Amino acid sequence: MHPIALAILLTPLGLLLRLYAILPQGKPTKRGVRLVSEPCKLGMFLGSGGHTTEALTLLSSLDFARYSPRTYIVSCGDTLSAKKAVALESLKASEILAYSVITIPRARRVHQSLLTTPLTSMQSLATCVYHITLSPLITGVHFADVLLLNGPGTCVIVCIAVYINRFLGLHSPKLVYVESFARVRRLSLSGKILRFFVDRFVVQWPELAAADSKAEYRGWLV
Repeated sequence: MHPIALAILLTPLGLLLRLYAILPQGKPTKRGVRLVSEPCKLGMFLGSGGHTTEALTLLSSLDFARYSPRTYIVSCGDTLSAKKAVALESLKASEILAYSVITIPRARRVHQSLLTTPLTSMQSLATCVYHITLSPLITGVHFADVLLLNGPGTCVIVCIAVYINRFLGLHSPKLVYVESFARVRRLSLSGKILRFFVDRFVVQWPELAAADSKAEYRGWLV
């Protein structure tokens, strides 16, 4: 077989093997778990509306002195989520205020044509790659140690950017997906996709945990 043809055949196989190697394997273990006193840089994707409310409710129970600094990711045009994040930080004013809010393009807007979705998704991914991959390479400061995700679809793009880091062997945050409280019997589309890729997949209803071996049930979190 011609060397070029052989390379064309083997390259996709090599990419698939690399992807398989970096996928989370089975249930999480205590190996690599951080000590309670160990600081942790936290990232949080705010998906607007009810997703933002749930995410910030979950975040409000954390020790800000330990989970610092914090980076909030909001979609372009979602000024309300950004304001809510700032309001939460103001409520925690007695604790360490070290946070930032970054804005990324939406992967797909409401009622957007499917024909134009690939373009906006690539724009969203390029911005995520800048913040998660390129900026840390330039500054020497990694993006986060843990990244919390809670829908909607744009969080899939954020996950892809993290996997680019993992694929290249760069520092990448642990991915924790918390399914929406509103999802009682069926996973959201984002949940169905990301359950294979995140390090921890948490649901808030026992019915979902019983139907999915990957899911962890910790009771109501929001």
